[in-house]
Amino acid sequence: MITVIPSEQRHHQDFGWLDTRWHFSFGDYVDPNNMSWGPLRVFNDDVVQGGGGFEPHPHRDMEIITYVTDGELRHQDNLGNGDVIHPGEVQVMSAGKGIVHAEFNNSPDKPVRLMQLWIIPRTKGLPPRWEQKRFTREQRADRLFPVVSGSPHNGELHIDQDATVYVSSLRAGKELRHDAAHPNRRAYLFIIDGRVTLNGQALSKGDQARVRDEPSLSIRADEDAELMLLDLP
Repeated sequence: MITVIPSEQRHHQDFGWLDTRWHFSFGDYVDPNNMSWGPLRVFNDDVVQGGGGFEPHPHRDMEIITYVTDGELRHQDNLGNGDVIHPGEVQVMSAGKGIVHAEFNNSPDKPVRLMQLWIIPRTKGLPPRWEQKRFTREQRADRLFPVVSGSPHNGELHIDQDATVYVSSLRAGKELRHDAAHPNRRAYLFIIDGRVTLNGQALSKGDQARVRDEPSLSIRADEDAELMLLDLP
């Protein structure tokens, strides 16, 4: 079963400094029928204007993944970690028993676009942890390239969940295939940019597909596309 949710059906808020689209119930958007997809609890598509940012705030017991597509995002936390996330780079913050962090646009005038995902961990109360890594466009060109995994074996960043996050830069006309490890797996596809066809269903920029009970996925780019695919329990 594949459920396509068009971009315009996402919850949209514009705070001036932040233009955001929430895929699941989050903040003051409360929808008991749209709380998560498996362990994927949050998927926010954010554009932070120059000079804007999120002031220090706490998290606990959540695997938080940040993927920047345009601009630069600065991270700081109470563990002493601090860095700038550039396009194509991925950050994992495992909040564990508690962490306080802040995120700011690193530019005073240029916007930054980021995807932020929250995944519920298998184990509560772990020590908080932070790591960041650069992945190139060449690595994800015309393939599903894993950047985050619960069982990393090829340089992926680690999270405490049986899930894998893939990214891809897919040229028009190219096609990818993803096979489920077993029938009970879920998948979640988000189109960052461009247009694709997923098992015969059309998706465009900002669209998402929630997938279950599909043994195989075929993703064909109808134009150059950037996408993110999650393999979930």
